[in-house]
Amino acid sequence: MIQHCSVARIAGLLTVGIGALSLAACVNPSAKIATSLEGYGFQPTQSQCVGDRLEANLSLGQLQQLGRAAKASREGDTTPGRLTVGDFIRVSGKVKDPKVPLEVGKAAAACGILTDPASPL
Repeated sequence: MIQHCSVARIAGLLTVGIGALSLAACVNPSAKIATSLEGYGFQPTQSQCVGDRLEANLSLGQLQQLGRAAKASREGDTTPGRLTVGDFIRVSGKVKDPKVPLEVGKAAAACGILTDPASPL
């Protein structure tokens, strides 16, 4: 049985990884995203792949919007846990820019997260 986490649990992932981009513009966004994803159970190679793809295909502004959406979804969440791919994509859908969830979904597919049954996501 697959455990599904609430959309709110993704906030830590994106708040730490993407939200920090606005504070540290000189820090590699891909590395920050990858580190955050690993904390939620992504495999290191998958995490880096997703981070690289999001950094390459989304602007800093789009990444910041994604981080804000994640932060807003976290309000009231006191039990952080692992993510599902669906949770990750749902949070990205909260961004008003349609490119954001498209790129998140494409990154998940290209990095093997959607097809890897051993992945915790």
